[in-house]
Amino acid sequence: MSWARGDLVVHREIAWGRPWVAIPEFVVEDTDDLLLTFIAPGARFGYLDGPWPTENGLHPWYPKPHWEGHGVLIAQRPGDPYAVWHFWEGGHRRFASWYLNLQEPLRRSAIGYDTQDYELDIVVQPDGQWLFKDDEKMEARIAQGRYSVDEVVSIREVGRQLGDMLDAKATWWDPALATWEPDPAWIAPQLPSGWETAPPAIAKT
Repeated sequence: MSWARGDLVVHREIAWGRPWVAIPEFVVEDTDDLLLTFIAPGARFGYLDGPWPTENGLHPWYPKPHWEGHGVLIAQRPGDPYAVWHFWEGGHRRFASWYLNLQEPLRRSAIGYDTQDYELDIVVQPDGQWLFKDDEKMEARIAQGRYSVDEVVSIREVGRQLGDMLDAKATWWDPALATWEPDPAWIAPQLPSGWETAPPAIAKT
């Protein structure tokens, strides 16, 4: 199964067996080796009621209704436990940073793809300098029951390996994507009906 440029797919974060947030994304490119999608300005979020094992029982983004700003280009490869988010800022849409979002490898579903955020992230500046984000929260996630001790060890090991890759300047994504421009028509997509009940994807791709 592959998608064409401009197709609208649903990115769902699956937690504890069901989706707790969903994001409509436009397909930029879909090949055997790479999936590029775009969270457009105004992309409408969907949430399922909890309670979830978080501080307030809700998804961390709730009640934010939609994506704000210039949008985000997401590059991910099958099997990788992370995705590369491209951020822009300011009135002139200046490239701001790459964001390595540690996550379960993507799994294609009937409506898009499913994954689950691992909480730990790496922010990479345009000059290549980088830092971990949210590592201090991992012990709290163990206490909340979101991750086991072994899972946190594994997540941090993924982060260490990515840090080694960045230090070695061995990144695989195309730096030219920092100047990528979205289709002007890609604005404020809505989620399709039934995103909540579509079966979670099982087979990893």
